[in-house]
Amino acid sequence: MRSTDTRSFDTPAGTIEAVVDGDVTRALGIPYARADRFAPPEPQPVFDGPFRADTPAPVPPQPSAQFVDQLLPSMDHLQVDEHCQRLSITLPSDVRPDERLPVMVWVHGGSYVLGGGDLPIHDAHDLVTEQRVVVVTVTYRLGVLGFLGDGETVPANLGLLDLLEALRWVQRNIAAFGGDPGTVTAFGQSAGADAIAHLMISDGARGLFRRAIVQSAPLGLSRGRARMNRAMVRAVGAVAPDSPLDEVLERQALATKAGARYGLAGGMPFGTQYGFAPLPAERDADGAWRSVAEEVDVLIGSGSDEAGMYVPLVPGLRTAARSRLVRPLLRWLLVRPLSEVIYGRDARRFAERHRSAGGRATVYRLLRHASASPTGAVHMSDLPLLLGGREAWAGSRFVPERDWPEVERRGRTVRAIWAEFARTGGVSAPDDETLVFDRG
Repeated sequence: MRSTDTRSFDTPAGTIEAVVDGDVTRALGIPYARADRFAPPEPQPVFDGPFRADTPAPVPPQPSAQFVDQLLPSMDHLQVDEHCQRLSITLPSDVRPDERLPVMVWVHGGSYVLGGGDLPIHDAHDLVTEQRVVVVTVTYRLGVLGFLGDGETVPANLGLLDLLEALRWVQRNIAAFGGDPGTVTAFGQSAGADAIAHLMISDGARGLFRRAIVQSAPLGLSRGRARMNRAMVRAVGAVAPDSPLDEVLERQALATKAGARYGLAGGMPFGTQYGFAPLPAERDADGAWRSVAEEVDVLIGSGSDEAGMYVPLVPGLRTAARSRLVRPLLRWLLVRPLSEVIYGRDARRFAERHRSAGGRATVYRLLRHASASPTGAVHMSDLPLLLGGREAWAGSRFVPERDWPEVERRGRTVRAIWAEFARTGGVSAPDDETLVFDRG
């Protein structure tokens, strides 16, 4: 952190010493739970003395992803630790003790195998200062350590259980940071959004958040995964509690290879598993979502060309996409249909079910990529409009430096819409060049 000024917060978890960073104050890397390998999380005990929250959360063990590394800033400065159950809080530095600001809890994406809550692209500075909200970013277990298990020798859904513990920590402690525990919005993108949708129907989640923003969730891949999961468990075999992390990731690669044989679902082989704590059986999931509809307001949507993000990963398609003649054909014959099957169709169905059960749901459609180029909204196009800021995004392959003024202009609008939903559960903004809405 640039600043050495600190501010102490007395919380039920103990005294937490945060760092004042200009117009925001950051409490970084706070442990919200602890767990042995392949064990459910337990709440973090009260700190014996002041906890100095000046170090970002570690990232979970994860494989290298060359394509993502080429697009985004490096995370080499962050420690890797499988004991990664940490959260970070960003709040206005001038927050008053009596304020109760909306709380927005960010759950990062990354196909349940990549990422971390404190990556630079998740910096909440602009969202916090422009909209006067409190933002919590959560880091949780991923991959074979967080989202694969047979439910007997190794529990399934450990990463989802981590997220539940994080939300419980927020309920107990966020008022000490000026946040309103009664106005908590869980928001996330991609796998993070998928996790939030499933947190809505997780045992023990009722009352932990009032609103949900579900961005580009691959809901079209969430059903019918049981056979694939069993094949992946067999491929991994037994992993000793003290196996080196390199060996764990080698076993994870075997599971990924086993999942690849199962069609589209194999594109995101790790994920939530129905029928294992804290989730209901798959046949009961629709009923579970209906039962909580009146308790959680939903903003859900996706981009127009989500699957375009993955075209460069396929050698033949990467070459074809360079042709001006072939590119439109790829978009209409492959990218748009895949985007609909994986992201768009099930987002609308989710909202329709929610409304029919008495809940409030707004569907959005992101029309443009974050940069100024006149292209459709591929996967992750929403992220630079919400989080990270110039320092994280400008000059990356995802957002050229010359395009940052356009990203900043449209980003202010998107951040205002997301914060309005966090405050009210509704969206009053009109359709524009970036977003269109279906309010039901």
